[in-house]
Amino acid sequence: MKKLWILAISVFLALPVIALAQDPPQSNDTMKQSPSGKTSVKGTLSEDGKTLVSDSDGKSWTIANPDAVKGHEGHHVELKGSADASTGQIQVTGVKMLKGAKTSAPKDSTQPPQ
Repeated sequence: MKKLWILAISVFLALPVIALAQDPPQSNDTMKQSPSGKTSVKGTLSEDGKTLVSDSDGKSWTIANPDAVKGHEGHHVELKGSADASTGQIQVTGVKMLKGAKTSAPKDSTQPPQ
């Protein structure tokens, strides 16, 4: 009888742990929001500067103000601003270049200079 009670109490205490382990995490890895309501998203800008592909999940963000990223087209950047996850749009207030920025194709060293 004592073993039955120990088993019942063990199962009773283990159920909440099992239930919590099945819930997906509530954080959004695509964007990080600061307490001030600003968001930062890391990724690669498109060649036309109108979209960003996120590093963490490959989500594509539409840039509401493409003039803010002018000159960074095709580069690996971190955008700061206000993001709306439901529409997939970000209003950019700041751009920071990150390592691993796009570079031009390496020159072929086997060809003689012209």
